[in-house]
Amino acid sequence: MSKGYEKVTPGFLVWRLSMKWRTAVDRAMTPLGLTHAQYSLVASLYGMQRDGERPSQRRLADHTGLEPLYVSKLARALESAGLIERTRDPRDPRAVQLALTEQGRDTTRRAIQVVQGLLEQLLAPLGGLDSPRTREFSAELATLLDAPLDPLAPDRESDKEPS
Repeated sequence: MSKGYEKVTPGFLVWRLSMKWRTAVDRAMTPLGLTHAQYSLVASLYGMQRDGERPSQRRLADHTGLEPLYVSKLARALESAGLIERTRDPRDPRAVQLALTEQGRDTTRRAIQVVQGLLEQLLAPLGGLDSPRTREFSAELATLLDAPLDPLAPDRESDKEPS
């Protein structure tokens, strides 16, 4: 383990890593006119469109883990920048569907290449993107993402009667 991190909690390490990643992506996206959150939205939309889907804002919020209201705000800004189109869903007039414009696809392809380079840098100490350690790390992260986490749930240990 790196010096200075021996006595910290896993939660602190997750937070620090997420902040390191967010800062790096934000800086790398600046020349493309995007923020990290906008990148997350357009990159997810790019993949979904590639798979034949034209998602609603709600579906994209669920996919990215961003709040629906925040996705709506980001989508309006990306629409103003000419990167996405927002249209009413013909099956549900309350829902808004999103699609990348040609300019949006071009910008997103370039952004994905930049972020891929950052990801290679980040994962180099584990042996790179395709290494066994990285696959194991990814599996562990997926396990943690799948674990329920309810901040309003009572502390189960403190609810127990003393023995």
